[in-house]
Amino acid sequence: MLIRYGKDKNGRPVKKAVVYTKEEHCIPREKIDPEAIRIVTRLKESGFSAYIVGGAVRDLIVGNQPKDFDIVTDATPSKIKRIFRNSRIIGRRFRLVHVFFGAKIFEVSTFRSNAEGSVGNDFGTMDEDVMRRDFTLNALYYDPLQEQVIDYVGGMRDIKKGILCPVIPIDKIFVEDPVRMLRAVKYSATTHCKMSWALRRKIRKSAHLLSPVSPSRLTEEMLKIINSTHSFEIVSEALDTDLYMYLQPAATAMMYNDKEFEKSYLKHLKMLDALNTVEKDARLGKKLVYLIKDFILTLTDWQKEISGNSSAGELYVKTWSECRNFVLPMNPQRTELEYAIKAALREIGVSIRIPKKKPASGDAPEKAVSEKKSKASDAEKTEKAQDKKPKAKPKPKSKPRKARKPKADEPKS
Repeated sequence: MLIRYGKDKNGRPVKKAVVYTKEEHCIPREKIDPEAIRIVTRLKESGFSAYIVGGAVRDLIVGNQPKDFDIVTDATPSKIKRIFRNSRIIGRRFRLVHVFFGAKIFEVSTFRSNAEGSVGNDFGTMDEDVMRRDFTLNALYYDPLQEQVIDYVGGMRDIKKGILCPVIPIDKIFVEDPVRMLRAVKYSATTHCKMSWALRRKIRKSAHLLSPVSPSRLTEEMLKIINSTHSFEIVSEALDTDLYMYLQPAATAMMYNDKEFEKSYLKHLKMLDALNTVEKDARLGKKLVYLIKDFILTLTDWQKEISGNSSAGELYVKTWSECRNFVLPMNPQRTELEYAIKAALREIGVSIRIPKKKPASGDAPEKAVSEKKSKASDAEKTEKAQDKKPKAKPKPKSKPRKARKPKADEPKS
């Protein structure tokens, strides 16, 4: 173990961070994306500091395979852009850089200042940047070239103890960004770091802060849960902390009213986790089936509908409308939700085939007439335009030249 020192106001050395070597953090280098190492190397060769940060370091330490590798540096976005031609700057309030390697995207950010709290947009130093991180297990910086983990806030210790501890003061962390409550639940489920009683109580009291959060952010967090292999644990924690009612209010209300529905809903989440484990690249529609299946069963007496030869098209349209409202405020892609509804209906026994939308009878002739009218109108406009053009004046006809009279002293021919 190494110690990183800084200086206080009086210039005296003061301990700032603990540096863990590869023998202590045990991060296997082969689990790190080589392109992420390449980005760090290029930044360092250009004279800047650079580290892999956040969730990737956390996952590597607990033994999970990171999905994304985020990188932080003291280089400004414009300088990062000059170093990497395969990149673009994004964001308005706080600019980031996306570096592209084929289909892979790496997010490279600049150290941020905490002068305006944890949501300010000014650039800062590494010492300031670490104090903006939400929880200690996300505040670790990994240098893949030196193979060292730099820990300012005791994140390694908390991971080993299995504790979820906030970096930002508990009275500010959720007020500044309510989505951090959902992340706390997710981290607790995926890393097995338990929330303290005080933190859990604070989340329950602050759950209402999620109400004004935009549907796009809630959709993003819900999709992360659906695509994880821990949806059962995360949703169970979210229900216990009163957060799930803001992610899926309709489902939460039905679970509160019907214990059998809750039992079946959670059972299907376990099946979703199994699917994500076996089929990592499964389409979203295939996963959404597990969220809407129990709800669809409550809509009508399906055996009666099937035996009564009800129109499959009408059943689908009504089911789609109900399911669309059921999953709100989550807003998945329409084609994926349609796929999920069709798959769920097929499991029930409804043979559903939705034909492509064709123009109604009479549309084609009307379209042809309108096209002809349009063409005629265009031709008429062209003619009028030509009429308005000044016509060229005809050239005057050349008159026959008269024979020149000979002068008095000029001999006649």
